[in-house]
Amino acid sequence: MSSPQRADVGLLSRLVGAQSAFQRKRAIWGYIFALPWILGLIIFWGGPILASLYFSFTEYAVIGSPHFIGLNNYIKAFTVDELFWSSLGRTFTFAGFYLPFAVGGALILAILLNQKLNGTNIYRTIFFIPHLIPAVALAVVWTFLLAPRVGPVNQFLRSIGVENPPGWLASRDTALFSVTMINVWAAMGGNTMLIFLAGLQGVPQELYDAAAIDGGGAWAKFRHVTLPMLTPTIFFNVVLAVIGALKVFTTAWVATGGGPSYATWFFALHIYYEAFQYFRLGYGSALAWVLAALLILFTWFQVSYSRRWVHYEGA
Repeated sequence: MSSPQRADVGLLSRLVGAQSAFQRKRAIWGYIFALPWILGLIIFWGGPILASLYFSFTEYAVIGSPHFIGLNNYIKAFTVDELFWSSLGRTFTFAGFYLPFAVGGALILAILLNQKLNGTNIYRTIFFIPHLIPAVALAVVWTFLLAPRVGPVNQFLRSIGVENPPGWLASRDTALFSVTMINVWAAMGGNTMLIFLAGLQGVPQELYDAAAIDGGGAWAKFRHVTLPMLTPTIFFNVVLAVIGALKVFTTAWVATGGGPSYATWFFALHIYYEAFQYFRLGYGSALAWVLAALLILFTWFQVSYSRRWVHYEGA
């Protein structure tokens, strides 16, 4: 190898070494800046998760040390606890009504906002306001609105001739429906609607033009263009809605406390009472891991089944 060639190789080696050193330095600084978040994830998320897994195999009542009892907490949940299956069934009932109305309602609102009518920004703000209200405040307001005797809703019903208006949150027969209605109302105009709106605005206009040339009307465009192109967005929102529905807690806790007569005693509420009201933290941790397993199972099922109906652009 001649002297000029050796010089070129040496220069190239120095450049590669300098670039590698720069990349290592950049990576180190990246880890340094991310360190607070990483530590927070480990300490405030990973640590409690692992601790709750350990507590789920123990008898732990805050006062005193955990006592390892193996699978007894899980056996108790499935065979002894009278509220386990009823609260789980009540949660599934809530989810069954909540999902189609919350997701479907959000899609309808997004389609209306996507029409580019006058005042769209005002309507978008109005629809999104319920999502900005804290969940506790929302439940308190609706508790007042649906009060059987002095609530504005029942007063209006009486004014139009309804002699015996529903008891809403105070009645065992209507409490579950009322809680579901409140949650649907709060969810329709929130993030789900905005995600649908973003998905709708991402549908190429050329596809609608092609459908119009073929003689397709509004329904044909929606069925053959909008829905297929929107299936990834629908899938994403459904996954989030299922997780949120199975974790329903705040509205029932604030508005009804799980009543009347356990009518709104959801599974997350059952976990809360067992762990933080009755101080059976070991058993509450076991219930929490049952819920986590259900969420993982439903998410896995949705991801596996999505291959049959979700159509990604370019796939």
